[in-house]
Amino acid sequence: MEPRVERLAAFSDGEVGGNPAGVVVGPALPGADAMQAIAAEVGYSETAFAAPDGDGWRVRYFAPAMEVPFCGHATIALGAALAIRRGDGVFPLVLNEGRITVEGRRTGTGLAAALQSPPTRSRPAGPDLAAEALTLFGYRPGDLDLRLPPSIAEAGARHLVLALRDRAALAAMRYDQEAGRAMMAANGLVTISLVHAETPRLFHARNPFAAGGVYEDPATGAAAAALGGLLRDLGWPHGGGIEIRQGEDMGAPSRLRAAITGEPGASIRVSGEVRVIPG
Repeated sequence: MEPRVERLAAFSDGEVGGNPAGVVVGPALPGADAMQAIAAEVGYSETAFAAPDGDGWRVRYFAPAMEVPFCGHATIALGAALAIRRGDGVFPLVLNEGRITVEGRRTGTGLAAALQSPPTRSRPAGPDLAAEALTLFGYRPGDLDLRLPPSIAEAGARHLVLALRDRAALAAMRYDQEAGRAMMAANGLVTISLVHAETPRLFHARNPFAAGGVYEDPATGAAAAALGGLLRDLGWPHGGGIEIRQGEDMGAPSRLRAAITGEPGASIRVSGEVRVIPG
């Protein structure tokens, strides 16, 4: 019997936008090859697979072209799916590496979820990697906002973060997907996170995901958590949290919120709304 795939859009803006994710909840996880094949058939940037594990859930994430260690938007979608099944609650999740939680709840207008990310860490990106990324996107060094220097940021998955001075430069983002895939694979990157700080607490973002076989993500919860950890490490005046607007340049407006504590390396809480995609 084929596993049932639920389709939900995480970090939606009301009844529109968000990043579609597949969610498969069953008594046991399918084999890795079967999960990869299902994810490729679904065609979304990620599909989450979950099965009961003690008092929580064993979870694995697959993009169309690869397994990923952690996916934020699929975790948010899973939290909403579990809330539909089990009622509002906080659900422990066992990943390939580590444990996290996701809270799912039903609201007066639909569904919402919040994840607690894996621990965060960051470091400066090497000049060669930063230069290669600028070339990939056709940017110049003067396009960068050096208040937030090129960095490697992690919260369960590794991202290269490039901050741009102008919103228009972000809107104009273009790149060769195969060249991007090769660059990400060579450097162990899950996405490249391009951001623009409109204010210290409001960011616009785009996330190329060529490593997973996807040109761009409309909403990237793992990158949001990694960005939150990076801002904390840099001493950025985040005021305890940020909002990220993503997907607008794709016609899929998405809203992500990241709560940032002062403890170095601590988990980042990433939250947003979820809408069910009609079958």
